[in-house]
Amino acid sequence: MTERHDGGPGVSRGRPGALLAAIIAVILTMSAGIYFGVSRTENRAGSGASDQLPRDNSAAPASAGRWVASWATAPAGGEPGTETNGFAQQSVRNVVHTSVGGTGGRVTFSNLYGQQPLRITHASIAVADAPNDPGARRGTLRRLSFGGNAGVLIRPGEQVMSDAVGLPVPAGADMLITTYTPLPSGPVTYHPHARQISYVAQGDRTLDPSGEPFSQQSPYWRYVTALDVLTTEAQGTVAVIGDSLTDGSTSTMGANHRWPDVLAGRLRDEDGAPHYGVVNLGISGNRVLSDGTGRPPANPSGLNRFRRDVLDRTGVKVVVVALGINDILRTPHQTDADTITEGLRELTRQAHARGLKVVGATLMPFGRFRGDKPELEAARQRVNAQIRSGHVFDEIVDFDKALQDPYAPSRLRGIYDSGDHLHPSDLGYRRMAEALDLDHLKGRAPATL
Repeated sequence: MTERHDGGPGVSRGRPGALLAAIIAVILTMSAGIYFGVSRTENRAGSGASDQLPRDNSAAPASAGRWVASWATAPAGGEPGTETNGFAQQSVRNVVHTSVGGTGGRVTFSNLYGQQPLRITHASIAVADAPNDPGARRGTLRRLSFGGNAGVLIRPGEQVMSDAVGLPVPAGADMLITTYTPLPSGPVTYHPHARQISYVAQGDRTLDPSGEPFSQQSPYWRYVTALDVLTTEAQGTVAVIGDSLTDGSTSTMGANHRWPDVLAGRLRDEDGAPHYGVVNLGISGNRVLSDGTGRPPANPSGLNRFRRDVLDRTGVKVVVVALGINDILRTPHQTDADTITEGLRELTRQAHARGLKVVGATLMPFGRFRGDKPELEAARQRVNAQIRSGHVFDEIVDFDKALQDPYAPSRLRGIYDSGDHLHPSDLGYRRMAEALDLDHLKGRAPATL
């Protein structure tokens, strides 16, 4: 969805021709070139860490359960102002919210956008004492290790997973993940639109259960990209890729009112729902086809980041794709519906190659949003017609129909509008989660689309 910088049915247009296929091939080739060094080594880390980031429960005995991603975020860029020192001699305490619980946890840390090695000498995990609180619940603070070592060196462009640690992890709860970095290293890999306050303290406070030293507040997630849990309850995870509509832009800070949060609650509470976690891989401003600037690019396209951010998440069973509006709205405007939907089909093909089912979302109304033009609305309608035709995704969630004003279908209904005519209110995000048929999350991908 376009970044905020406080800022019909049954119609099929057929498969794109050779030109569109060539466009997608070029995008994928460029993505592979940009990430070749990263992809080749991202599962290795220094200081004796594991050689591979496991995506399933193969290392866990059957009686222990399975590993499932309970929370995750997508690294979106290098944090401005951290290019030289990063957070040297400081402790970063990230607050993340689980979707499912378990009896143990392990954490993934990323230096994707770093230009220097990132040395984490100490790291810890704990259950937060209360929502939006940097203090740890008594008796829950655990030191994290890496291949048996207290610290780890993460080379630029790489990520590392911690060893498993025994800890009762509650479902639908805040967790504290703290790192201490003694040396300058940057830029800091971060997710800028967390809609969650995290904290920073001077010195090594990784094993300090008190929240008092963490006097500096931050609206970002830094370094941390995933929390997996060992569970006997959850059968897998739903991975959601999207833009700011998924990232939760305009949702209430610290309230976990993004639509994937509400979906996670439905999966926990509703009878007959599949026992899945939900991980939110939305990035504000994200597009299907086009990357941001830099190397690796900030805000990489959906095609570019799909394998790393979505397919490689632990225990993924189903993928939900909610992308395409920014391809239309952001400059240069992409108004060829066939080009956009071919990019979406490529995501579906990649998921099918992993045996994963894909649920795709229609593009929501943006009438009266800044830059709105009749030709952009026409492009949105053409993309939605192709999505509804059934030739792009396995199943569909019709966000457009669910949130549109019935008297002005190019606009959001007033109660679902945050006020900017593009991003939903908290009630709108809830309506998005309610629009998804939970039965569509069941089963496997069909042999063909």
